[in-house]
Amino acid sequence: MSVRTGREFLSIPGPTNIPDSVLNAMHQPAIDIYQKNFPLLTDSLLKSLKTFFKTTGKTFIYIANGHGAWEAALSNVCSRGDKILVLESGLFANGWGDFGKALGLDIEILSGSWQDAVRPDAVAARLQQDTNHEIKAVLMVQVDTASSLSNNVQAVGQAIQSTNHPALFMVDTIASLGTMTFEMDAWGVDVAVAAAQKGLMSPPGLSFNAASTKAFERHESADLRTAYWDWTTRLGDAHYQKYAGTPPEHLIFALEKSFEILTNETIEAATLRHQLLAAATWAAVEKWAEGGALQFNVQNPDSRSTGVTTVLFNDGYSPAPLLEYCHEKCNVVIGIGIGALDGKAMRIAHMGYANAPMLLGTLGAIEMGLKALKIPHGSGGVNAAIEFLAQNVSLE
Repeated sequence: MSVRTGREFLSIPGPTNIPDSVLNAMHQPAIDIYQKNFPLLTDSLLKSLKTFFKTTGKTFIYIANGHGAWEAALSNVCSRGDKILVLESGLFANGWGDFGKALGLDIEILSGSWQDAVRPDAVAARLQQDTNHEIKAVLMVQVDTASSLSNNVQAVGQAIQSTNHPALFMVDTIASLGTMTFEMDAWGVDVAVAAAQKGLMSPPGLSFNAASTKAFERHESADLRTAYWDWTTRLGDAHYQKYAGTPPEHLIFALEKSFEILTNETIEAATLRHQLLAAATWAAVEKWAEGGALQFNVQNPDSRSTGVTTVLFNDGYSPAPLLEYCHEKCNVVIGIGIGALDGKAMRIAHMGYANAPMLLGTLGAIEMGLKALKIPHGSGGVNAAIEFLAQNVSLE
């Protein structure tokens, strides 16, 4: 017996829910890629990316997932043997570093944690030690979806600038763009990467680079540049060069609609929406944690992502039965723990195309499962989330 008939609730941190209007935008015949209005569409998307990244730099669209954007960024500014400092904070910064290692870069990990954000003072201290300026770039993620850590990009950027070190500052915003504040130019970021399938509410398959003037200066001498990823080639006059070949028409149609949705809401409003949904989730988890079986992976609220919350299961308890219950009985898909938290955590997403009813439905299914499976938990988690939203969502 179940109550799962109906639309599936996808509550994972990517790919996230795709609005119906974005899906519908793809339901049209293929067009001639040489139509005059198609290059104009590309230009408008590249301009929107500048607005979302908050940069006057150059932007690029790749037919690739976020890992492709990683490789694009590294290959365009690095030369074989360059030393790259990776700021560990969970799974994905190190993953970006692994891509660099495969490209022939010398990767150094600044040890971090799955529970605490990157320390700006530690970054500054390491750069101050590098008196010969061997470190050519610093890599960091704004949000790590495995740990649900959120790093303070502005503070790390200030720390780098305080050392007068010439290293490029490269930031992964794959899990944060469209969900929280990001100011590329103001925060001293030289290269930013993002992807379509999380806060930007579009299907997987497109990813992005944004590059500063300083990054382009390094690009001129980079010897890892390849034909497909090369920024210079993609700045050519021919429209097909923007995609290194045939444009992904239907993904572009989808992206146009998702950008329209986000532009109409505004980044500022979307950021506030994510903050409210995250805090409501935290209110629920705080109540559940009173039972002793669950706890936050990130204890400091200031270091938590507003797009996903990672919840640890303490010794003696496994997330698997709860996740199975939510899916099989309620048709709600909760994110699994990955990396070091595989089999030890669940990830509750409140990212992208999400609102209060969707979140409360997800939290309700989880609390229902906790009760049905007799997993120790404090009662009233959903009520706590409702109370938070009732007190903090403006009546205006």
